[in-house]
Amino acid sequence: MNKYRDYDNYLKEYPDEEGYFGRYGGNYLEDPELVKAFREYADGYNTIAQSSKFIAELRYIRRHFQGRPTPTYHCQKLSDKLGMTQIYVKREDLNHTGAHKLNHCMGEGLLAKYMGKKKLIAETGAGQHGVALATAAAYFGMECDIYMGEVDMAKQAPNVSRMKMLGARVVPVTEGARTLKEAVDAAFRAYSEEYHDAIYCIGTAAGPHPFPLMVRDFQKVVGDEAREQFIEQTGHLPDKVVAAVGGGSNAIGAFVPFIADPVEIIGVEPGGRGRETGENAASISYGREGVMHGFNSYMLADEEGQPAAVYSNASGLDYPSVGPEHAMLKDMGRVKYETVSDEEAIEAMFMLSGCEGIIPAIESSHALAYAIRLAREVGKPESVLVNLSGRGDKDIDYVIGKYGLDFADDMGKGLQR
Repeated sequence: MNKYRDYDNYLKEYPDEEGYFGRYGGNYLEDPELVKAFREYADGYNTIAQSSKFIAELRYIRRHFQGRPTPTYHCQKLSDKLGMTQIYVKREDLNHTGAHKLNHCMGEGLLAKYMGKKKLIAETGAGQHGVALATAAAYFGMECDIYMGEVDMAKQAPNVSRMKMLGARVVPVTEGARTLKEAVDAAFRAYSEEYHDAIYCIGTAAGPHPFPLMVRDFQKVVGDEAREQFIEQTGHLPDKVVAAVGGGSNAIGAFVPFIADPVEIIGVEPGGRGRETGENAASISYGREGVMHGFNSYMLADEEGQPAAVYSNASGLDYPSVGPEHAMLKDMGRVKYETVSDEEAIEAMFMLSGCEGIIPAIESSHALAYAIRLAREVGKPESVLVNLSGRGDKDIDYVIGKYGLDFADDMGKGLQR
C-alpha cells in the first residue's frame, strides 16, 4: 500500500474555504478595516488567479524578467569531500534579485495591478523580500513602502541601499526588538490606513488568509522545477528534500510538489545559540500553538502567552511563528522539522563557497548545514536536494565582521586538506 496516496488531492483539500490547514491558519484579525481589506484581497486573488490572462502574464515575467527556470546543480566536489551522500542544490540564488522572494513578489505586484492598486506595502527582515518587492514596484510602476527593524537595517545595509536605489521608501521600525516581528506590526498598521490604494505583500507563507495560500501558489514553481530537473538529471526522485524554515515560504514552495512522492522532507529551523539559552527562533521545534499576526500556528511564546523574543544570525529566519501549512504538515508527520545552530550554518556557508564557488545566504546555509550533517552521519549512498533559497552577498560584511578573517582563513585551509 502506498502511504503517500493520501496526499494525491492535497492541493485541492488544503486550505479550506476559510483558509485553514487543519486547525491552523484562518483569519483572526480584529481591526474592522483590516478585516475589510483582507476580504477584498481574498476575493480578488481567488478571482484573478483563475484568469488565463493573469497566468500567461506571470509566466512571461518569470521567463523573461526573473530568468526562470533556475537550475538544479549537483555539488560534486562537496559531496566527494563528505562521503557517499550526493548533495544537489536548487539555485534560487540565481533568480533575479538573488533569492526566491521575487517569485511571490512579482505575483503580488501583478495582482495589485489587476486590482487597480497604486502602492505596495511590506515588511522585511534580511532585506531580500524588501529588495524583491521594490523590484516588483519598479517593474509595475508603483509606489513602495518597506518597513524594516533598525537592527536588521544595520545588519543588512547593502540591501537597504538596494531598496532605496530601486525607488522604495525604507521606513525604520524602532519599537520593541526592532527586528522582523515589529516590522510586520508596523506594516499591518500602515496597510489598515491605506488599503483603498495599496496592497500588503507579506514576505512569507504566513499571516491571515489568503497569504499562506497565495504565497504557496506563487512559490510552488521552485519545487515544480526542481522535481522535473532532478528526475531529468538522475532518472529518479531524491531521497530527501531539505529547506530552511523561518516563516516558511521557500520551504513550502520546495516541499509541496513532493508531498505525494516517496521522498523524506525535512524543514530546518534556526537553532541559534541553543534551546537552553532561549536564543533561537525554532517555532515548530520549541513552540506551542498560538495566534499571532492574524493566524493560528506554532509560536514561541513567553509566560503570558505573548510572542517571545527570538534570535537567529539569519535575519530572514528570526520570526516567532511559522506558516500554518508547516504546522499542519508537522502534525501529520509528513514533514520532519529539525534545528541547526548559528555555527553549523556559518560552517556550511564557507564549505559551499570554498568547494563549489557558490556563496549562499545564511538562511539557506541552515538547510545546507543539515544536508552536510546527514552526509557525515548516514554512511550510505543517497541523494539530498537542498533549496538554496538565496545568495550570500548581503551577509558577507556581517559574517566577516562577526567571525573575522582568521575564521575565513581557517575554513579555507580546512577545505584544502
